Amino acid sequence: MSDDTFSRPLGDLRVVEMGQLLAGPFCGQLLGDFGAEVIKVEPPGTGDPMREWGREKPHGKSLWWPILARNKKSVTLDLRGSEGQALARRLLAHADVLVENFRPGTLERWGLGPDALHAENPGLIITRVTGYGQDGPYAPRAGFGSIGEAMGGIRYVTGDPDRPPSRAGISLGDELAGTFAALGTLVALHARRRTGRGQIVDSALYEAVLAMMESLIPEWEIAGYQRERTGSVLPNVAPSNVYPTKDGPVLIAANRDTIWRRLATLMGRPELADDERFATHGARGANAEELDGLIAEWTAGQESAQLLELLHDNGVPAGLTYRAKDMLSDPHFRAREAIIRLAHPEFGDFPMHNVFPKLSDTPGEVRTLGPSLGQHNSEIYGGLLNLSTKELSDLTAAGTI
Repeated sequence: MSDDTFSRPLGDLRVVEMGQLLAGPFCGQLLGDFGAEVIKVEPPGTGDPMREWGREKPHGKSLWWPILARNKKSVTLDLRGSEGQALARRLLAHADVLVENFRPGTLERWGLGPDALHAENPGLIITRVTGYGQDGPYAPRAGFGSIGEAMGGIRYVTGDPDRPPSRAGISLGDELAGTFAALGTLVALHARRRTGRGQIVDSALYEAVLAMMESLIPEWEIAGYQRERTGSVLPNVAPSNVYPTKDGPVLIAANRDTIWRRLATLMGRPELADDERFATHGARGANAEELDGLIAEWTAGQESAQLLELLHDNGVPAGLTYRAKDMLSDPHFRAREAIIRLAHPEFGDFPMHNVFPKLSDTPGEVRTLGPSLGQHNSEIYGGLLNLSTKELSDLTAAGTI
């Protein structure tokens, strides 16, 4: 690692990523964004299926892969063969973190389980991302993000009440599990500073979703209340909805007492703030439909731009529902560099979201886009593991790398 590498917040960490698809690799992306050296291990010849995923594929290339695999180095390795497993153990002896998202027991069958790895590298953090966790009756099951979203509770409460459960238009369960895996990895690394020992980080898809479900569990057990799908609103939180204007809908969130009073004044109806139907948070929630109707009558006769300016100037949270083209043209996105651009060999100027959150002294950075398959074989195997040119050639010919 170079001196420049160590200037990055996680620049002293080496991460070996053995996961495929999304949940494990998203954890690797987050760590790489803040400077960790992430060595992505992929099957020879095929690589991670994410290289082919995504709806739009200009030039036959995935637009997802350059983002998910940014800041990573790609090596190929056949983990199912004894030679590949031996090489993996050598690689992991030099690592701080292993990220994997195979089914529980897979690494153990390959001789790469925690006991074996910790015998050679006691400080290794082993971050495991699965559908159901490393133990429990469901642990052996195959688990994808959609199933984790359903089991964790978010699918049931998403969508309109007169329709079956819906989903977000992104891989929410996978990315939540990857985010919690990254958090757990950093916690384990912090603990290692005191103990000198590595440990296992167990991130389950359904539990990552469950962690976002607020008071859903005690609402049922203690209050006997079952949350249902409520479309564009949250029950008992009002006003907070989408309201019509002459040229399209506007979001307004004025559910706090002081903000609701400001909105009522802007509407020319200051008396509504003291009306017993709307004067308190609970009262507004109980009369949300009536209140939304009053606000919609007021917004419907206005242009969205003028309405938003009025609301912003008077401290009422409001906004539009953005699409990609709206983000690309928005001055706030531009001022905060929320979207950045890197050069891609096929796509040219490649836009993507930046690294979040922002750190004042040691910010993250997107240094490279997703690598080609095996692009770093010589650097990692020849440099880090000191394999000779002949050894590399023999391993390649054998299909091990």
